Amino acid sequence: MKNLRSIGAITLLVAALATPGQGQGTGTWMRAAPLMSSRTEVTGAEVGGRLYVIGGFGQGGDQVEAYDPRTDRWERRAPLPVPLHHAAAVAVGGRLYVVGGYSGGQWAVLDTVFEYDPGADRWRTRAPLPTARGALAAAVIDGRVYAAGGVGSARRNTDAFEVYDPGADRWESRAPMPVPRDHHAAGAVGGKLHVVGGRLDGSYARNLDAHHVYDPATNSWTARPPLPTPRSGVAAAVLGSRVFVFGGEAPTGTFGQVEVYDVSVSRWSALTPMPTPRHGLVAIPFEGRIHVLSGGPQPGGSYSAAHEVLSP
Repeated sequence: MKNLRSIGAITLLVAALATPGQGQGTGTWMRAAPLMSSRTEVTGAEVGGRLYVIGGFGQGGDQVEAYDPRTDRWERRAPLPVPLHHAAAVAVGGRLYVVGGYSGGQWAVLDTVFEYDPGADRWRTRAPLPTARGALAAAVIDGRVYAAGGVGSARRNTDAFEVYDPGADRWESRAPMPVPRDHHAAGAVGGKLHVVGGRLDGSYARNLDAHHVYDPATNSWTARPPLPTPRSGVAAAVLGSRVFVFGGEAPTGTFGQVEVYDVSVSRWSALTPMPTPRHGLVAIPFEGRIHVLSGGPQPGGSYSAAHEVLSP
């Protein structure tokens, strides 16, 4: 009965949030069970039908929480080996990989790679990232992890672009990014990597609209139509041929914008904005919807346990 009541509560909130005049574009939002902790600058991914939110600022940088979309319930899982934030996470072969980031309150850039086994609820350390960096982005193509950009050890943007083979536990360098940046987002569509938005040298007063696509077959980058709203501290998720970009921050406040790039027509469009504008969030697709999780409602060090779900 508890599961049924939870699902019913979500359904009622669909109508409450999907109101006319909420913003331009299409798509409806609903609220789901909030995170167990209030955080920002998190990362995460889906594996085995669970959505994992990992690390960040706020209530514990080693926190790992897993959400079951079918029961609308959260549970805590084994914490990270070390507290971290501004990392990237992906799922490959039934495992989670958490790459790079900053350490706790030290803001030292990390080269760590941690692999999580959901069945054993256990973390282990893998081959380090060749270029230590935080505020990077990553995505998976053909079972390999592509790690793009970020802030390097000199506290400046790096154009580093490196690919990890989980089976061989080995990293290799690829063609550098055309525009070094941090606090950007990445998503893979049709065997190519889209890298979108971000900022220069950690300053959200220097937000970017840059959109570049990497082709592994040619080891080359191509510019694509820019993000309509320049922003950083964003999250991205992919459904089919579309790359969705959520949130962000600037000195004037946080962004609620949801803009989607359709690879099939090479065009951006706007969807209904997020009910809670925020940055430092994570967006995880699952069964045709996108769960938008955590993040700061104000620029800088603010936190939330927000969990809102977009039905495009």
